[in-house]
Amino acid sequence: MIIAWRNIRGSLRVPDTQIYMFIQPIMFVLLFAYVFGGAIPVEGVNYREFLMAGIFVQTMAFAVAPASVGLSDDMHKGLIDRFRSLPMARSSVIAGRVVSDLCSQLVVLVIMMICGVIVGWGVHNGVGPFLAGVGLMLLFAFAMLWVGAVIGLSVGNPQVAASAGLIWLFPVVFLSNAFVPPETMPALVQTIAEWNPISSMVAGARELFGNESIIVSDAWPMQNPVAAALIWCLLITVVFAPLAVRKYKAAASK
Repeated sequence: MIIAWRNIRGSLRVPDTQIYMFIQPIMFVLLFAYVFGGAIPVEGVNYREFLMAGIFVQTMAFAVAPASVGLSDDMHKGLIDRFRSLPMARSSVIAGRVVSDLCSQLVVLVIMMICGVIVGWGVHNGVGPFLAGVGLMLLFAFAMLWVGAVIGLSVGNPQVAASAGLIWLFPVVFLSNAFVPPETMPALVQTIAEWNPISSMVAGARELFGNESIIVSDAWPMQNPVAAALIWCLLITVVFAPLAVRKYKAAASK
């Protein structure tokens, strides 16, 4: 918690970073709602309600970038060497970064939801499922932050980390049901999209928020999206959290 608070205080001292972090998801909401939304017809649903879960999940996935850049910057500045001399668990350095970035993602999610309400998004399943949906979004962000930690500890400098943290995410996000139903895709691509963890997260969020959706696939993740999303979050965390700690220990021992 001390490391997390140190990171939060550091980000508050650089408000420009937070401002740009908030602008990006708002920009995506406005572009897809008012620019691309009219050109992407999804028969039988309100596209703006269909859209918002995709925007939420995409932004939580993009949490990879700040985590990778932050840790890479700490490595580049020699902060890791200073932490190594302190009587503290080495895993706490990574966990502190993850917790502080998760707090930032919560603020971003709140801002996006307010923006979504403005463009016509709403929640129709009551308070309980809504809170469950928010929890699912944050759980996914938590899992993706560990991926960002691995990337940040694996590259040479923050500039490379910024690119490495995002470049692979764009095809993963767009090859999903975030913006169009997989049924509109070629057969092979549709199968990949149905088993994409992003698709499970988006479908799960739509189900919990009570948003309009179209699921005609027989694939298990599309028929059980909330369960599939939880499994993906657990799997990503179990794989990447120990890997991040191991990479940090290897870097700190050099």
